[in-house]
Amino acid sequence: MRVLVVGGGGREHALVWKLRQSPLVQKIYCAPGNAGIAELAVCVPIAVDDIQGLVDFARKENIELTVVGPELPLTAGIVDAFTAVGLKIFGPSRAAAQLEGSKVFAKRLMQKYGIPTAESRTFTDVEPALAYVREKGAPIVVKADGLAAGKGVVVAATLEEAETAVKKMLVEEEFGAAGKRVLIEEYLTGEEVTVLAFTDGDTVIPMVSSQDHKAAYDQDRGPNTGGMGAYSPAPVLTAELLAQVEETILRPTIAGLKQEGIVFKGVLYAGLMITAAGPKVLEYNVRFGDPECQVVLPRLQSDLASVMLAVVNGNLAAQQPVWRQNHTACVVMASGGYPGPYEKGQVITGLSAVRQHTDVYVFHAGTTKQGQQLLTNGGRVLAVTAWGDTLQEALDKAYRAVKAIHFAGAHYRRDIGHKATAHTEKAKG
Repeated sequence: MRVLVVGGGGREHALVWKLRQSPLVQKIYCAPGNAGIAELAVCVPIAVDDIQGLVDFARKENIELTVVGPELPLTAGIVDAFTAVGLKIFGPSRAAAQLEGSKVFAKRLMQKYGIPTAESRTFTDVEPALAYVREKGAPIVVKADGLAAGKGVVVAATLEEAETAVKKMLVEEEFGAAGKRVLIEEYLTGEEVTVLAFTDGDTVIPMVSSQDHKAAYDQDRGPNTGGMGAYSPAPVLTAELLAQVEETILRPTIAGLKQEGIVFKGVLYAGLMITAAGPKVLEYNVRFGDPECQVVLPRLQSDLASVMLAVVNGNLAAQQPVWRQNHTACVVMASGGYPGPYEKGQVITGLSAVRQHTDVYVFHAGTTKQGQQLLTNGGRVLAVTAWGDTLQEALDKAYRAVKAIHFAGAHYRRDIGHKATAHTEKAKG
């Protein structure tokens, strides 16, 4: 089978790496890919939002399965375009992708079908929004309705922060069209966890749990990023809680969409807060998370290509994915200054030494090659992933590898997995 993966980050590197292990897959292309992906697949210089270009390439190269990594092409309707010309593609339609593309759409769906989530109100005018913020007080959450590259959510600790966020979105139009509507939401307390699930629109199969680290700095401080690291499994999500998530969130979401005339095929990402009142939805995504993908896929023992084909063909019920009972940890090495302005083109060294480490794989996120030199080419540069029998073992291996890799201004969190460690200590205590 000839496969095309759309995207060029750490998530797509993980997808290519896993698909390469399938006996069904003969050749993989990646558009546009990166320097790490180029070692496993043929990279083609087509942008993720050049939908017609991607359709033309898939037809010309007789691509039998296309896998979409990022949200942008999904919300732009890449799946509809491929399906219209008879090409198989893994991912939700444009209508289903509204679940991520519009926080207001997602919130209305949850409210209509009784899916547990934070109380919220939607605003398009600044004065009523500010009045609501003042009425509710802080802490409070301000969200841009549309896609804002993971930066459209402000968790405001003070009224001043909340008011500034509202003005930036509705008056200064910091996020353009994405911020023309804002959602102002109650602040939920608890611990966050991510549950990804395969679905063909009827059957829903949850994957193993993971926990992302969004804040730029240790102790969850600093601005939100696309994700500075992750680990799997997350001990906060017990077997009982996972069953509850499946029953009250995952299945009702897919069934609710179906009631609305929308069949969701692909990966449903539920970003959850485990509150005192049970799990509640913070956000939905409509694809693998990044860096959650980099810790979840290494634990998948089954053939990813087979599962994806079953999703596309609508017979996921026949699949029973098997997961390894190990632990995985991922530490993201980012450019200095990220998520703010940062420099590109820094020389990366040390990767050849890391290849000698056991149970470690370095997924490239923002890299490029110039001659024989590997250079930084993004905010998040590398996702250093390791696995072991315990989380501590996986973390030790990941951090040992991180210390062997160098580029000017490299920044990473030193406390990935700290919440899981706290659970372990509590269990011992």
